[in-house]
Amino acid sequence: MKKNLNNVEAIMRITCGLTGLVWSTARLSRRCWSPFSILIAMMSAMKVAEGITKFCPLKTLYNGTK
Repeated sequence: MKKNLNNVEAIMRITCGLTGLVWSTARLSRRCWSPFSILIAMMSAMKVAEGITKFCPLKTLYNGTK
């Protein structure tokens, strides 16, 4: 797995991902089974993981097709 994100992109993904996780957790504390909040939590967790590993699979697919 080759890293395809630079430091700024990784920090932005971690920041936005943690913000989304905090928002969805606060919303889920009020409504236990809100499908939208669960979806946002899953996408935010994916962004945090991409930022930590500095690897984005969609960016690899996009750059591979050129």
